[in-house]
Amino acid sequence: MNPRAYRGLDRLIGEIDKAIKVLSVPARAARALPETAHGELVLEESERRESVRLMRVNHSGEVSAQALYQGQALTSRQSAVTDALRRAAAEETDHLAWCQQRLDELSGRSSLLNPLWYLGSFAIGALAGAFGDRASLGFITETETQVESHLTDHLERLPAADARSRASLLQMKHDEAEHGATAASMGGQPLPLPVRAAMGLTSKLMTRGSYWL
Repeated sequence: MNPRAYRGLDRLIGEIDKAIKVLSVPARAARALPETAHGELVLEESERRESVRLMRVNHSGEVSAQALYQGQALTSRQSAVTDALRRAAAEETDHLAWCQQRLDELSGRSSLLNPLWYLGSFAIGALAGAFGDRASLGFITETETQVESHLTDHLERLPAADARSRASLLQMKHDEAEHGATAASMGGQPLPLPVRAAMGLTSKLMTRGSYWL
């Protein structure tokens, strides 16, 4: 096997290893779960179930974010863009860990569909990166815009007593806005309307699937 084949095989093994870690190894956050202004309130059982479902959706979204960034970094053509994607993926690890921690605290579980979301998101990310770095950065900007909207919806739907989940989602929303702004400042190209619409439909599919499963 020639050196080029070895390099390709090494990258494939590396991506498989990352996928296994995201899907099966608890993420470690560099930042602690955001604090609440007031103490934790007791949730009614119906409120707990709703919080679990919403945080499960957010956890799946962070699994997908890891896959998207890794896929885009794999096909990125500029080292500066690749580095930015890797940094964003590392920052998203905090979100993944926060969502998992909150699910554990609520006696909930992550989505059974996460392997499917990871695989699909990785493929979409790699495809976006293959169209060039401006398109890839534009994809990030649009993704983060849609995620912000999704988090706003969840903040409105969370039980009022679940201040701990709310604090996490507020910080996540702030971080996502920064990621989108960074991608735009690096030359992200606005995506065509049909692409944005397709992304929205895909997001709704993941949201509904993870909410129940």
